[in-house]
Amino acid sequence: MNHSDLDPVRTSPATGAAMDAPIATRRFPLPTRWRALAAVAFAGIIFAGSVAWPRGLDVARADVHIATAELGAFRDDLVVRAQAVSLTSVMLDSTESGRVEEVIARDGLVVAKGELLFRLSNPQRHLDLLARQSEHAQQISNLASMRVALETSRADHQRRISELSYELAQAAKHDKRTAELAARGFVSPAQAEEASDRLAQQRHLLDEADSAARTDLAIKQDVVRQMQKAIEGLETGLGLVSNTVNALAVRAPVAGRLTDFRLQVGETVRPDQRIGRIDDPTRFKLTAQVDEFYLTRVALGHRGSVDVDGRSYPVEVSRIFPQIKDGRFVVELIFSQAQPDSLRPGQSADTRITLGAASKGLLLPNGAFVNDSGGAWAYVVALDGRSAVRRPIKIGRRSNSQIEVLDGINAGERVIVSSSAAFGKAERLRLVGED
Repeated sequence: MNHSDLDPVRTSPATGAAMDAPIATRRFPLPTRWRALAAVAFAGIIFAGSVAWPRGLDVARADVHIATAELGAFRDDLVVRAQAVSLTSVMLDSTESGRVEEVIARDGLVVAKGELLFRLSNPQRHLDLLARQSEHAQQISNLASMRVALETSRADHQRRISELSYELAQAAKHDKRTAELAARGFVSPAQAEEASDRLAQQRHLLDEADSAARTDLAIKQDVVRQMQKAIEGLETGLGLVSNTVNALAVRAPVAGRLTDFRLQVGETVRPDQRIGRIDDPTRFKLTAQVDEFYLTRVALGHRGSVDVDGRSYPVEVSRIFPQIKDGRFVVELIFSQAQPDSLRPGQSADTRITLGAASKGLLLPNGAFVNDSGGAWAYVVALDGRSAVRRPIKIGRRSNSQIEVLDGINAGERVIVSSSAAFGKAERLRLVGED
């Protein structure tokens, strides 16, 4: 070490004599090595400060949308894009199989009830019809024969009863005359007894013949009734087969507009195949896809309005389909009064559904940040507008344009309401550039 560097007394360069100087003006230079160590330490302090206070993720101010939380009236409305569909539709499903022989109607045509739409051909159905008709005719012939036999038996029994009744009457007369002669002594008692026995025998024969006739006629009448029931069953089956043949000529079940009807001649149709539908061409309802967030809030009977041609028409929720698809569910709305005259199937219109009464609260515009965070946090901008900090929040009701803030943000604070997906998990943002 050079001791002259540590000497506090200055010497004259010319004489070498010591020079006195005020203590306040004296310099005590540090060694070069010490100065280097001091510079390194100072840089370390600056680096530690930068680590302890990170500046955050750089985000261009022009890429974000900032809104101010304000107190105001929350309108509990839901605005959706609804589409007009027919109020009632009847599906056309094929009940028979066959080959398309003729197509009379076309898609989009307004048809009347019973109007012929197309024809199918099915040879097997015609063969079934012929077989049923033949069987029915055979049973009719058998029934006719049975009725003839019944009438013949009835006539024979009636003839037999008549003969036996006549013989009984004759036997009764003979017995009476014999009894009178026997009382006078002209006829022996044996002859009188014989006449009495003959009368009893004739009466017995008549009773037996009458009983046998009744039994025989009852049996044959029962057979005829059973055959009649069998024929009625055959007629029912014949009617069903006949209906299947008639169903090969398909007619419109109701009046309306034919939709999704695209059959071609020569095409094979299967049973239960969807052929198309018939829509009501004059009355409509609205269907809309709604975000699943509102599934528990939309209820049957909720009222709203739809704007068509500059006029508002009242509607109400008539049906809810709770199945979620792609984050949405479907609701149907009907017109509670008149419907627009210009409304056509497939036409879309903005529809407002009122979910509840208006109330005061702290509000933010509805932005993409809610979907990104699930409403659990948001980036709140500092007062100087140069940075934003991620802060936990709690939200309440939502509408298409407003979000109700319950906690985490104060009135007047500014919040980034645009999408925050690109920021990842950054806790702090540094806003750079101009708006």
